[in-house]
Amino acid sequence: MIPLVYHASYSKLALPSHHRFPTTKYARLYQYLLDNQLAVPAQFHTPSPMTAEDVMQVHQQDYVEQFIQGSLASPALRRIGFPWSEALVERTLHSVSGTSLTASLALQTGIALHLTGGYHHAHYDFGSGYCIFNDLIIAARKLMAEQQLHKVLIFDCDVHQGDGTATLSHRHQGIISCSIHCKENFPSRKQQSHYDIELTKGSDDRAYQETVEQTLELLIRLHQPDLILYDAGVDIHQDDDLGHLMISKQGLYQRDLTVLSMAKAANIPVAAVIGGGYSRDELQLSQRHSQLFIAANHLW
Repeated sequence: MIPLVYHASYSKLALPSHHRFPTTKYARLYQYLLDNQLAVPAQFHTPSPMTAEDVMQVHQQDYVEQFIQGSLASPALRRIGFPWSEALVERTLHSVSGTSLTASLALQTGIALHLTGGYHHAHYDFGSGYCIFNDLIIAARKLMAEQQLHKVLIFDCDVHQGDGTATLSHRHQGIISCSIHCKENFPSRKQQSHYDIELTKGSDDRAYQETVEQTLELLIRLHQPDLILYDAGVDIHQDDDLGHLMISKQGLYQRDLTVLSMAKAANIPVAAVIGGGYSRDELQLSQRHSQLFIAANHLW
């Protein structure tokens, strides 16, 4: 069975009713997978909270301590986009740990999927865009230290550029960052990943699929990574509240199937996080995120 990673804290975040972050989507996706026989309870693994010391291997000590203690200044919290709470700290430390657990399980089984993750706007000493600590970089660095991996590819297909991943990847040798994103979307000031592929507003399934396939094929050939961390954001969908691309639900499935099948064919373990996805329609959002799990079940 494909290992899946989830913790109840992912959706236990009290936010104002008008807040656009879909905090309930993780619990609803978990239930959707069970209700539609896309997963069974025995597949799920529960992460323990990550230690501050592990987070500090990637992020500035003062920033980590101030966030955990609740002493971050108001401008820093506004940039993150969340009000501080103990529940936010619990959620953050569990979700970041969850991506590391997902990556570790992928090394054992060839694939593992995380029902959150993809906090790619988190930088060395500040958070941004609902991202506090960069789970992708933390997972890559941690596994490289523990498992003696030489190269980890972060393949980011969220609609927004992984600007935090871009800056942090240059601080850690052996982590290769690739972001395929919409040019006319957040963040307005892009950073430099190792590979940045910008799609114009309104790009459709065909253009997107060709880009993903050609890019991943090249990166696998050039770098032969020991692990792929795949950010399967569904905010590329044509009806996403924060999107700007014109990708259908079938296009989501085809993208996920392509990435997973190419990793499997190259015998490279792949750990996927669900990334961004924004909609008031919670059922539609669950269906979009479920394409990753449907694709994985088709291949494994």
